[in-house]
Amino acid sequence: MKVIGLTGNIGCGKTTVAGWLRDLGVAVIDLDAVAREIRHNDAEARRRIEARFGTIEAGSLARIVFSDPEALRDLEAILHPLVRNETRARLAELEAAGAEAACIEAIKLLESPLHDRCDSTWVVRCEEADAVARVAGTRGMTADEARARLANQSPQDAKVAAADVVIDGSAPLEDARQEVEAAYARVMAA
Repeated sequence: MKVIGLTGNIGCGKTTVAGWLRDLGVAVIDLDAVAREIRHNDAEARRRIEARFGTIEAGSLARIVFSDPEALRDLEAILHPLVRNETRARLAELEAAGAEAACIEAIKLLESPLHDRCDSTWVVRCEEADAVARVAGTRGMTADEARARLANQSPQDAKVAAADVVIDGSAPLEDARQEVEAAYARVMAA
């Protein structure tokens, strides 16, 4: 089974690219979704998060951790090991079921040991103004809140430097979709 690692900063279009991969038959594992499931369904994780932050509600947690780097590290220390274990289990299930391809979608993929499991690393990049506008428009944040989120992520240039495939998230959608389809064909042919 081929594993595509899909990353890029918030607002650049990872979710759109993941949707196109799904259309091509790729099983996508969204690590944000996995983290949400764990936050709500894993009693021990929920207990630890509530003890540290007083809440498990996403908006409240975001306001806390994106304004305090130590708080973000604490939340990641609770969730990331559980997310990695769940992701590995899902990949094993997909492989056992005969899936040809899977995608791990994560903002911090390059910083994770899960990156080692990827056969190809894809980065969706875009202009900062596009990212800020998208995040503010779709997630109900102000432009300043969107910039704060971006500031807490690794630099886009570092992600691009580590990429096997770079998708231009500022390009017209049809152009970007064609980039995705061509890159996927190359990965599967390799």
